[in-house]
Amino acid sequence: MKASEPVVRYSDHVAAVKAVTWSPHQHGLLLSGGGTADKTIKFRNTLEGTTIKSIDTGSQVCNLIFSKTLNEFVSTHGFSLNEINVWKYPKMEKISTLTGHTFRVLYLAMSPDGSTIVTGAGDETLRFWKVFPGRNEMSKPQKSILNVDSINIR
Repeated sequence: MKASEPVVRYSDHVAAVKAVTWSPHQHGLLLSGGGTADKTIKFRNTLEGTTIKSIDTGSQVCNLIFSKTLNEFVSTHGFSLNEINVWKYPKMEKISTLTGHTFRVLYLAMSPDGSTIVTGAGDETLRFWKVFPGRNEMSKPQKSILNVDSINIR
């Protein structure tokens, strides 16, 4: 096989493909997001060359990224919602919507420890969001800030 020939090809988005991300949790799982005329996130089994699922997000998909520590991912959006969503995979439940940007959320990056994302938008702002436990936090027991044993009452 020549390197110039694709091994797998998907052509089921109906607008520009704006975002792609690999899952660090499931071998061969790739997500892709479509532009304004498409508004879908598609789930691909690249080992078999199939599309597993497609969900309509209601707005242009600008970015996708998987959590390093949890089986969850983030999508950012443009027209018309301009929001950031956190999804649980494989249930595909939207578990959080982060709002504040007033224009398309064009850029997305994750911190090295996997706990924080930063988004950049057409509204000329960067916003930082702590959405996941970091790698170091996963090995520690999680304590609620409401844990009565940890409160010092005088």
